[in-house]
Amino acid sequence: MARSVIGEGPTRQGAELTVYIGKVSGTVVATIKISHLEARKLLLVDQLDLQGRETGDYDIAVDVAQAGPGDTVLVIDEGNGARQVLGVDPGAVRAVIVGVIDEIALSS
Repeated sequence: MARSVIGEGPTRQGAELTVYIGKVSGTVVATIKISHLEARKLLLVDQLDLQGRETGDYDIAVDVAQAGPGDTVLVIDEGNGARQVLGVDPGAVRAVIVGVIDEIALSS
């Protein structure tokens, strides 16, 4: 399966993204978590296309960037990279918010 990066535009239906731009739409509360997720904030992130529109795809992502609802964020959506960011291996983690985006400038 081909891997994609920001700028190529396909959604998960066409190819699996490893990094994407998203919008935090809410928080996820889990009173019981596996040990490596304890004390970590989980956020619901809607994937955006390059025009800033929701694609219909979403993730529950671990937040390491102090993001919150309404923030535009950079998400790593690939298990190995996510585990490296969190410093856990093995671990059941797929998506991690690694940055809060202030501005996006596209060239024409």
